[in-house]
Amino acid sequence: MKKLTFAFLPLLLIVFAFGSFAQDKPMPSPPAKAESTIDGVKVTINYHQPSAKGRKIMGGLVPYGEVWRTGANNTTSIEFSENVKVEGKALPKGKYGLYTVPGENEWVIIINKTIDWGAYKYKKEDDVLRVNVKPGKTASFVETFTISVEKDKVVLRWENTEASFKISKG
Repeated sequence: MKKLTFAFLPLLLIVFAFGSFAQDKPMPSPPAKAESTIDGVKVTINYHQPSAKGRKIMGGLVPYGEVWRTGANNTTSIEFSENVKVEGKALPKGKYGLYTVPGENEWVIIINKTIDWGAYKYKKEDDVLRVNVKPGKTASFVETFTISVEKDKVVLRWENTEASFKISKG
């Protein structure tokens, strides 16, 4: 019996050692949610928040002219409780992937059928709606990417850049 106990003791120590290394660590790009009501329509956005950490973001980490998942990790999702208009274009109620194509002078806001990890499975043919908006400068440096619903707009802010798109009841 003693031999059996001594044989299992090292195995038990290994199991406990691996368990202590597998502690929950905070995600580098934690999940976040922005939600509010615009014109009687509930707008809910689920996304992950990357931070700048001294890197050049727009035109660097987030290249100009390429589809971006608009956050980190999973595709950002946007959900509308009623039919809406995005920058005046009709969109049925539902849950969609929110992608963007950032540019120095213009951003493309993309509402897409696909909600998946990253932008790897993004297909232009699954776009439900595309609108162009003009980016602006933030009042101060924004370290962590944020999405907010303010008055009648969804606002994206990171680094020194801000882009927004208008929502109204459809």
